[in-house]
Amino acid sequence: MTFSSILFRTEAERKKAGRAPECFTDLNLDQVVEAITEAYGEYDLASFFYVPLEGLDAIRYRHDVMKDLEKEGTARIFRTFAEGMRHVRTCLAREKKMYYALQKQRWFLEAVFVYCHTLGALEGALRAARPASEGLSALLAFLEAYLRSAPFQSLASEAAGLREELAAVRYSLFLKGSTIRVRPYEGEDDYSAEVEATFARFRQGAAKSYLSSFPEDASMNHVEAKILDCVAELNRDLFDRVGHFSEANRSFLHETIRVFDREIHFYLAVLDYVRRFAAAGLAFCYPEMSDVSKECYAEDLFDVALGQKLVSRGEEMVRNSFRLEGEERIFVVSGPNQGGKTTFARAFGQVHYLAALGCPVPAAKARLFLADRVFTHFEREENLEDLRGKLQDDLVRIRDILDRATGRSVIVLNEIFSSTTLADARTLGRRVLERIMELDALCVCVTFIDELSLLGARTVSMVSSIVPGDPTRRTFTIRRAPADGLAYALSLAEKYRLTSRALAERIRS
Repeated sequence: MTFSSILFRTEAERKKAGRAPECFTDLNLDQVVEAITEAYGEYDLASFFYVPLEGLDAIRYRHDVMKDLEKEGTARIFRTFAEGMRHVRTCLAREKKMYYALQKQRWFLEAVFVYCHTLGALEGALRAARPASEGLSALLAFLEAYLRSAPFQSLASEAAGLREELAAVRYSLFLKGSTIRVRPYEGEDDYSAEVEATFARFRQGAAKSYLSSFPEDASMNHVEAKILDCVAELNRDLFDRVGHFSEANRSFLHETIRVFDREIHFYLAVLDYVRRFAAAGLAFCYPEMSDVSKECYAEDLFDVALGQKLVSRGEEMVRNSFRLEGEERIFVVSGPNQGGKTTFARAFGQVHYLAALGCPVPAAKARLFLADRVFTHFEREENLEDLRGKLQDDLVRIRDILDRATGRSVIVLNEIFSSTTLADARTLGRRVLERIMELDALCVCVTFIDELSLLGARTVSMVSSIVPGDPTRRTFTIRRAPADGLAYALSLAEKYRLTSRALAERIRS
């Protein structure tokens, strides 16, 4: 393949613009992306997380690159490359800040030299690493061709030669009163060396140095600039060549290298993030993906946004599993409040969205369907400006989702129609799920209406469980089981001796 991007297999994919999807806030993916990218602010990585991939080849492309980068030696190659490119940008930034032309030219020459050296080191290290992924193999092929091209060879050779010639320039300064004369160096004695040798015999251990040093990036004053002008006059041919080099190579940075320097940090940032969880025993995996079969599962799934908070506090994270087989498409999740239902729904949405990015997902093992979109409907506060009631707002938002969703979509519904009567919520909930079944979309529906789990072979009932014998304590695990709200109410009544039998006994006593 012709290499243009380490993130996208085709140029068309790379040029797709993206903005944060509507589901980001509901799924807390905005928090996840912020945590992933916070240490990589200079690369503006967030926008890469807004563009899910559309094909299995694109997913596999990213998986393979990440697997290569999981090897610490390979990752170190690109961290070293990033340091070199950062130095290039620093040199160019300093050049822009300089006032005097000769100093600007020297910083530009340094930027080009570091650029060429960095790419040479990258090619050699990458060849030795023998990457297995299509992406890094294509990058290596590109580097081999680019670095051996006549323009690059000329650029690197000229930059190294000019830098070496400048380092060899010697001159003498003669100071008399306010007059400074600059002359070619003619072998005059180095008095600083003689003074140091003379007084070396009196040295008694390390002593504080009072020598002044000038930072490399310091701007020159007018005296220093005039001295440099005189030095340039003494070496006119060399400084003319440096100036011509600076003018002729303003576009030395190859666009493919510039793009790669940014894109490779998507992988490095994601893998750094995943390692935070590994120390806490929370596994990520590369899911098996399908764009045909909707039979899917995930083992030891967890809400990654909640997980990053608990890991930072050293607290344990509850994990859950799910499986859809045959015609099953919709999880109807019920059970006691504060039992982990919403967390499970978020995790279901997160795992499908992250999978569509070609990222590892928060599960020990998973097989997932490649979704085209992830839609969410979570409860929101009423907006007084649009003059809509809570129920009307729910209906409008769900209608919008159903109009845009396809058979390849994933839909996450959390406590829909909770503001209306039970009878109305039952009717409306049924109509919504029936429409989703017609679409053949995957769905999680968190609800207090048990009957919605009995709509047919496409619905699967899952229930948030409680500690046996103590219905007031939650396990935060979601298990596949028939919905039975009455059983939960009965367990509460038994705990507090409020059953008819217990009440009768208490009255008699």
